Amino acid sequence: MSNQECIFCKIANGEIPSSTVYENSDFKVILDIAPAAKGHCLIIPREHFKDIYEIDADTAGKLFSLATEVARALKQELQCDGLNIIQNNGAAAGQTVNHVHLHLIPRFEGDDVTVTWNPKESNGQELSELAKALRKRI
Repeated sequence: MSNQECIFCKIANGEIPSSTVYENSDFKVILDIAPAAKGHCLIIPREHFKDIYEIDADTAGKLFSLATEVARALKQELQCDGLNIIQNNGAAAGQTVNHVHLHLIPRFEGDDVTVTWNPKESNGQELSELAKALRKRI
């Protein structure tokens, strides 16, 4: 998807209206129009990156730095009991907009938001071999 066709590029550039929480030259923070919970925010980089595999380390660092500020604001304003930060990459992982973004979802005791997985068995030898292989790539 090109920048001209990307809905998040259009939102970040003000072409599509949004409930803007914060913005600077690098990011726009908006309230999600289909929230998982009250206060569900999206942090959208102004520059188009399809996913985490394309974003540069500097922008990614700024993204997570801003996430801490937004998280504190959500905690103070909503008195939430917790917070999920979600970032999906690829259709298999639930990415529906091909523009990297973070979801900040306030959580409240007893809410109906589900963010979970079924834990699998692990093998110490397999874990050791995978860790070694990954170290070589980092």
